[in-house]
Formats: sequence, C-alpha cells, structure tokens
Amino acid sequence: MSNLIVERHTNNVEWWQQAIGYQIYPRSFYDSNDDGIGDLNGIRQKLPYLKELGIDFIWLNPIYASPNVDNGYDISDYQAIHPDFGTMAEFEELLNEAHALNIKIIMDLVVNHTSDQHPWFIESKKSKDNPYRDYYLWADATPEDLPNDWQSFFGGSTWTYDETTEQAYFHVFAKEQPDLNWKNPKMRAEIYDMIRWWLDLGIDGFRIDAISHIQKEPWDFKITDNQWAPFMNVNGIETYMTELKALFNEYHVLTVGEASGVSSDEAVAWTGTDGYVNMIFELEHCGRIGELGEQKGSIPHLKETLTRWQNSLADNGWNALYLENHDTPRSISVYGDDSPKSAKALAGILLMLKGTPFIYQGQELGMTNFPFTSIEQVDGKDTLYAYHALLEEQPALSPDEALKITMNWSRDHSRTPFQWSQESFGGFSNTTPWLAVNPNYQTINAELAQENSDSVFAFYQQLIRLKKAHEALIYGHYDLLLEEHPTVFAFTRTTDNDKWFIIANLASDATTVTIADELLVPTWQPILSNTEPLPLTQEMTLDGFDLHIYRQA
Repeated sequence: MSNLIVERHTNNVEWWQQAIGYQIYPRSFYDSNDDGIGDLNGIRQKLPYLKELGIDFIWLNPIYASPNVDNGYDISDYQAIHPDFGTMAEFEELLNEAHALNIKIIMDLVVNHTSDQHPWFIESKKSKDNPYRDYYLWADATPEDLPNDWQSFFGGSTWTYDETTEQAYFHVFAKEQPDLNWKNPKMRAEIYDMIRWWLDLGIDGFRIDAISHIQKEPWDFKITDNQWAPFMNVNGIETYMTELKALFNEYHVLTVGEASGVSSDEAVAWTGTDGYVNMIFELEHCGRIGELGEQKGSIPHLKETLTRWQNSLADNGWNALYLENHDTPRSISVYGDDSPKSAKALAGILLMLKGTPFIYQGQELGMTNFPFTSIEQVDGKDTLYAYHALLEEQPALSPDEALKITMNWSRDHSRTPFQWSQESFGGFSNTTPWLAVNPNYQTINAELAQENSDSVFAFYQQLIRLKKAHEALIYGHYDLLLEEHPTVFAFTRTTDNDKWFIIANLASDATTVTIADELLVPTWQPILSNTEPLPLTQEMTLDGFDLHIYRQA
C-alpha cells in the first residue's frame, strides 16, 4: 500500500511526508565501550531495533567536538566528532549501515552560536582588529554599563564583558556560547562550506537548532511584553534563510527548523512551497497548568495549539509533530499518568495527526520522568541555574521545595539513559552512566517490550504500520471535534474516498461524550484501540486514557 501512495503522489510530495522520525540523544542511547557514555557504535549496534520499530530516519543530537557546557550545543569544531562518541570513521560506518537498512540520518546543525573554545572565537577575543572579530557580536561596554539589559535563555545577561578589549560579546544562551554575526558575509560563507562538507559526506539533512535567533534587533531596542523579542524571528532573517534554502535545494535534503517565535500564521512562509525549510518545530503546544512543582500539560492548550497549526498548514506547508524531546520532560508524565495505557493514547494522537511524527528515544517504551531526590543528580545547566536562583530569591524555600519546583519541567528527565533490559544500569552500560538510570528500568525496558505483544512498543509498531498503509492518515484533511471538551481530543482525517475518526480521553477519569448525528452515518469500523474496542455510538463513555481509531465503512 505505501508504494502505491508514493506512485500516486510522485509529482507533489516528498519522502519525508510519509516517514517516521526518531530522535537520538547519543550520550544516553547505548554505551558500546563501557565508559558510561552512549556512542556512535552503540547507535549502530541498535539499528536493527529501530528497523523493527518501523522508523525511517534518525535525528542525531550534536556529536561534534565540544567542551560540553551545553551537552554538545557549544561546538568547538564543526567537522570533528567528540571523542566521547567515537571517530569520523565510525560515523561513516553508522551512516552506511543505516542507509543499508533504508534508514536516513539527519544531523543537528548549530549555527546561531559556537563554543567560546572554537578557533574563530579564540581569535576574535584577541583584539578589536582581529580578522575574526566580526564573526561575533561585540559592543562597547564596561562591567557596570552593558549595551542593554536583555536576558539570556539560560538566565542572566546576554552580554559578557571582556577585559582584554574592553567590550562585551553577545550570547542568547550561556556565556560559553557566543552568538555568530550573521551580518558578516565571510562568516556565512564559512558556515555554508561546512554545511556542504557534511552533505557531501552523504547525510540526509539537518535539524537546524535555534535558527530563528540568528537575526537580532538593534541594541537600543526596547522590550515591551516579550523579553525574547529582540532575538526571535526578527525582520531581516529572511535574507539568511533564503541563502540557506538555496544551499539545501542544491542537495534536496530534509530540513527541520527549530523556530521559536514563528507563529502558526507565519509558518507557511517558513515551510510552504516557497518556504525556507521543509518543516519546523514549534514550541507553543508545551503549555502547562497547576501549582509550581506540580505542573502538568494542559490538554485544552494542546488541542488548541496543535489544531491551529494543523489548520494553518492544511493546504501549504508541513507539520513536524512531537510530544517530547531532549528539551522537555517525558510526555507520559506531562500529559499522562505514567501508565502504558496513557502512553498508547498519546501515541495515537501523535501518529494520527497530519505531519511527520518524531518519536524521542524511550517514548516508544513509555519511559517516565526520573524521581530526582537531590540537586547532585542534576546535569542541566539551566536547571542548576534556576534552582540556585530560586533559593536566593526565596530564602524561605527549603532545598527540597526548590528541587521539586525546578525539576518539575527539567530537561534532565528526558536525558536519562535508555532502558534496554533488566540488567544493571538498564542494559545501557556495564559501568556507572553519566546520568542516573531511572529505577523503573526493571519493568520498563526494550527487552520486555519486544517480547510483549501488548506493550507500548508493539502499539507504536501498529500505529506506524497503520499510518503508512493509508493515504488519508498521511495527507487527509484534519478537523477537530468536541472542541470544548476539557480532556477529550477527537478529530477526523479525510480524503475524497476515505475517512477516519480518532478519539482519546487524555485524563484518568472516565467521561461521557455525545457524537453528532451527522458523524454516525454511514457506519464506522473499529480499527485500533488501547483497550476493548467500542462501537461508535451517539453516547460514548470513555474510561481514563481510552483511545479508539475508526474507519468509515
């Protein structure tokens, strides 16, 4: 069936519209040499597992040379592999073996900033007239009088003063991650040469990190309501994005932009027929509700945001779909109740929407948030900063209270090692890993999941096969139903000759819904459920985290 889809759409769609992506955080995937850190050979050894799951391409988080201030997003050499992960030869071996299995690989492209240990920045700091000075953003300053009061994503000023040259340099993220000056054509030319080098090596595309931040407002820009406005999708960015688009088009590769600040209305300009990239990751749907330290994902916000993006890109452009990644807690803990049933309900929503789904490593097992009990267990620099800032700002808070608040939405939840088996350290390594393994690895692991036909893993396999086999689930029109219901996410996917109905109760309590008369004719056939199948009737009672998928007979 999938081959027929390809033939019918040869003229107007791309392979990635029918593909399932899988994100790998290399440090935490599989350790092949027992140093406690995941590596390229570990990924290569687990390719058969990914093939069994049914994915079509891998997105690798950064594997470049880096001081690891921000876990590889501070790159010191774009064309070298960090020794923790292996060698360039081992990367090429991984690429070749993946391609032999018809699995493509896209890399993380980090070009908003470099490491402060990158040779360009080392040169740039030497003097104001150094040839590399303008590869970065410098401004006159004193330690007490910085160019402006803008705040970085990691907390604190976006400026760091340099005594040697008596100026300050700009950084959206940590001070060890100076921003590149995209106004400099020489710098851009070197970046483009580097991109070509990787594409000539044979990779299949890029996930482009923080790309919507490469253009900045003038330093005297006054912030009103959005503190990130000075460096988020600023006018003028289209010049650089158009250049990047031309380069990518030379190779006809997959491009996925991390584009915070790009609204659903603007998404067509980024991903449509004349857009810069094939799809973008939006950050809007990750809203949360509840008391500090006990926040959960908001289902009404999730429905509204995803629906708005589905509608904005209905006729032009394409959605990149995700519920979790290396920057978010585990979706089963955010939107679910840590149960396999809730993991399956969320999987059904993710896979049945229009767009390219990205599964984050361990999501297909139902891996959960980690039960942090000490700040000593934490690695994330932003979380550590938030924890200490909270204690300083609110002296009445106990360390345990501050830990609960900061860990509630910490990135470290998703970065704990992959749980492969019941063996020590979850089968990830034979030695103590760089980050602790979730103690529930005894019951949640790949080995058990692959042996169990009712596992979360098996359900993902079923959903993947279902999506790939039916044109309506890939290209069909999306319509939201039961819009006002606080916990039920229901929608249809429709083509001229096929119609599907997906309904899930994303709460632990049962609820009763009324299905409109016009939806009940003709009859519907139950296709897939995470519980006992229910006939589609006018009054339906959905138990907690029930998911049902129907096809019109």
